[in-house]
Amino acid sequence: MTLHWSVLQQLLILAMICSTLSVAFIQKTKKLCPNHIFVLFYSFLVNLGIGVLFTQTFTDLSLYHSLWVGFFSYLGADTIYQSLEGKLASYSSLVGSSSSSKEETGVSSEVDEDILGEIPRD
Repeated sequence: MTLHWSVLQQLLILAMICSTLSVAFIQKTKKLCPNHIFVLFYSFLVNLGIGVLFTQTFTDLSLYHSLWVGFFSYLGADTIYQSLEGKLASYSSLVGSSSSSKEETGVSSEVDEDILGEIPRD
């Protein structure tokens, strides 16, 4: 009996990628779940689904290995969520902070016509 380290390493790397994707998806859609028990089952199914679809689409691993990727993804999703919690900003906060920083510095992204001169029109 031998342990296939290279296959295990591939599965864990794929699981990290799938965990990141599934955490983002679950955070956006967990509002639809009525309670936290349902969120656990929902999370498990989403991780399995993303793990299988991602692995079958982008690798030549078997369905058996794809299911392991989904399971490892489910186990690692909580750890990834805890490490990213509070470090990711929403799109609206990013847009709001970039416009407020422009107001503070007085720099705009619009191009000044005086710098370019007159652009000839055909």
